[in-house]
Amino acid sequence: MNPKLVAVAGPLEGAVFPLSEEGLSVGRDPSNRLCIVDAAVSRLHCFLQLEAGRVKLTDLDSHNGTFVNGLPVKQRLLDPGDEIKIGDSLFLFLLVESDVTARPGPVLLDGSTLTTQTTAVLRREDALRLKPKKKGESIPEISRLSRDLNALLKVSTVLYSIPALSRSHRGPAQEAFQRQLLELLFEAVPAQRGAVLLVEGTPPEFTSVYVSAKEGGPDPEVRISRTIVQRVLGEKAAILSNHVLGNPAFSEAQSLLDLQVRSVLAVPMVFLDKVLGVIYLDTSDQKARFEEDHLQVLTATADIAAMALENARRLESLQSENRRLQMEIHLDQNLLGESPPMRELQQFIARVGPTDAPVLIGGEIGAGKELVARALHRNSRRADKPFVTIRCAGSSEALLEREIFGHEKDAFPGAAAQKKGKLEAAEGGALFLDEAGEIPLATQARLVRLLQERRFERVGGTRLLQADVRFLAASRMDLQEAVRARVFGEDLYALLSAGSVTVPPLRERLEDIPLLAGHFAARHSARSKQPLKSISPAARGCLMRYDWPGNVGELENVIERAVALSATGEITPADLPEAVLDAEPSPAAALSHYHQTIKEARKQLLRDALQQAGGNYLEAANRLGLEPNHLVRLLRSFHLQAEAAP
Repeated sequence: MNPKLVAVAGPLEGAVFPLSEEGLSVGRDPSNRLCIVDAAVSRLHCFLQLEAGRVKLTDLDSHNGTFVNGLPVKQRLLDPGDEIKIGDSLFLFLLVESDVTARPGPVLLDGSTLTTQTTAVLRREDALRLKPKKKGESIPEISRLSRDLNALLKVSTVLYSIPALSRSHRGPAQEAFQRQLLELLFEAVPAQRGAVLLVEGTPPEFTSVYVSAKEGGPDPEVRISRTIVQRVLGEKAAILSNHVLGNPAFSEAQSLLDLQVRSVLAVPMVFLDKVLGVIYLDTSDQKARFEEDHLQVLTATADIAAMALENARRLESLQSENRRLQMEIHLDQNLLGESPPMRELQQFIARVGPTDAPVLIGGEIGAGKELVARALHRNSRRADKPFVTIRCAGSSEALLEREIFGHEKDAFPGAAAQKKGKLEAAEGGALFLDEAGEIPLATQARLVRLLQERRFERVGGTRLLQADVRFLAASRMDLQEAVRARVFGEDLYALLSAGSVTVPPLRERLEDIPLLAGHFAARHSARSKQPLKSISPAARGCLMRYDWPGNVGELENVIERAVALSATGEITPADLPEAVLDAEPSPAAALSHYHQTIKEARKQLLRDALQQAGGNYLEAANRLGLEPNHLVRLLRSFHLQAEAAP
């Protein structure tokens, strides 16, 4: 097996990094084998190593963490298809079968002229497949024509059915494409060696070369004539040359003499007048000879291959853009935190995510309930299916039922056509009921039936439809208390809470604030195209003292505002809102006297500084070691503006 990382998003997008016995170190430092120039990546971020036939990923106590399928990990054995996020980069872990008869290699261009008296040149417009048969013109014998058509049919069928071709046109899938192409050509043309050379740009430059030998043949070393290649690329013409050894131009080309090359075929891969590469075949067999029908077949094959490759590249471009957009969305959906409550939550997701059990998620506003739901979905067997959200708060019974179940034509006044609900849109995936505590009791009864029978009817309909979805629900309301108060159904609560978890509020995991704040600062610095904003110790202290009633959502808003306000490369207390600067910590009754004492001491300190500065707030700020803007906010907060000089 040949393990590789394929970069699908980030600064290295499109690059492929094979894993060797020595392992693969990843980080910002240039000494790493995989160096990522990204401020969100630590100097030594993580390490991948082969262990008992598996690949183990180890996070090296990185600042922003290493994520596998959306969850932070310290150590993990990787499975093929795992998504690894490091900073703002996303990698795909792949295992590719090793190929013992083929290898990629450099382009071996020889300056000699590979043109002899037995050279045939076939321009694309002259190929038999492209021009009608003239009157009186003979056609190839039926057996040969049938053989060639069968070869072309097989080429088109195989090349368009390579499953992973669209995954990356510079990675393992491209090698599979090139290998398959040569294997098919070896069946149709009596060649011993072959190469597929891909080009890009103007003038064309080689970006990939794949060399192979027919099974049981000699070592796949191929010497390629620069003259032939330049002519094929420049004229977009196919060239056949026999009796190569008879050409005195090769008397000093030792590699050709060693290989005893006798015949060569070279054709361009062209799509919509754009040259994508060259297919090159040769043979040393004295009994083998390339004929014009081989040239015709190879030319047709090259056009089919060019179309397949270009379509794959365009599809990859679209998929890459889609991955980039999806990554921007999912960057917000990593559950950052190393505190004990967050580790418990992450373990719950890893344990329950792969099951189909309904999960009820509790927590305050802004704590990240939907992020937990999405993480559960991303770690399930339904991850590639839809995740559909229904906002239950503020909806009437009728509107909510139509949104969930859909409706039939004429089900109510104005229902001019049938409409599928979000339940059908989530088929095979997950349906997330946000603020499930707000669901009306009548709708709850329909949901109970749905959860029990996995069948439902559209509003106004009588036909039973099947529902294959996983139910995830969230509520800031204490649903156990709501059941006791008879405002939430006991049956629905029992069905939804087969698995239940509560997202801890930010005030219960204060140690996660520096990590979260740094993550948000990096994200919003990048979005606003500003240099990375660090957070000063004083500002970090303010963040740690605040109670965060709006939880993680409020913290991100504060950091986004601070990034916009900061005039330097550092976020200071002057960039934070007054609520964060001056609000007291958690309002526990036992500490209220202490907080009041501290508040009065701060107020008196400001008065003393103003008095010593003669009311000059600039001088007072200098005495206190504060930024003037910060002092002005403090004066306003403590209602001391009148004591400052105008």
